[in-house]
Amino acid sequence: MLNIGLARSALPVLLLSSLLAATGCGPTVDLATGIEIDEISTGWLDAGNVDGKNKVVPAVTFKLKNVSDQKLTTLQVNAIFRRVNSNEEWGDGFRTVAGSRGLLPGAATDTVTINAQLGYTGSDSHAAMLYNSQFVDAKVDLFAKYGSGQWARIGEYPIMRQLIERQ
Repeated sequence: MLNIGLARSALPVLLLSSLLAATGCGPTVDLATGIEIDEISTGWLDAGNVDGKNKVVPAVTFKLKNVSDQKLTTLQVNAIFRRVNSNEEWGDGFRTVAGSRGLLPGAATDTVTINAQLGYTGSDSHAAMLYNSQFVDAKVDLFAKYGSGQWARIGEYPIMRQLIERQ
């Protein structure tokens, strides 16, 4: 009699555990090949004035396309900005690009713009700052993840010496 009672009380726990295991064990997508970066553009964003000086910050604009056969839920992107002569992180930006509804196979995100917080300030115009002798070029590494998966590097791009407009 005691064994039957234990089995009955354990049944709901076993069913819940099986359900959770089944939903968490679906096929995984390698984001390095499962998404494509479309319409990418890099440059320097006019960040306005700081203490009476013009400011520009590195930025990247892109769309992501799901080229896998799986829906990607809670798709997130992290951009890490660095100067080309340094491995130190200069700035970063994080965006959720597809929420709980996910990104269906073949679908693309809206245009995403991510910029660093740090950049250059000066008395030159925003455009002229890009050609200052003290200017150091930058690059951006893009990482993506979906659901509770791990971050995957999906690309590295140089920041072009051009002003871009905020999307």
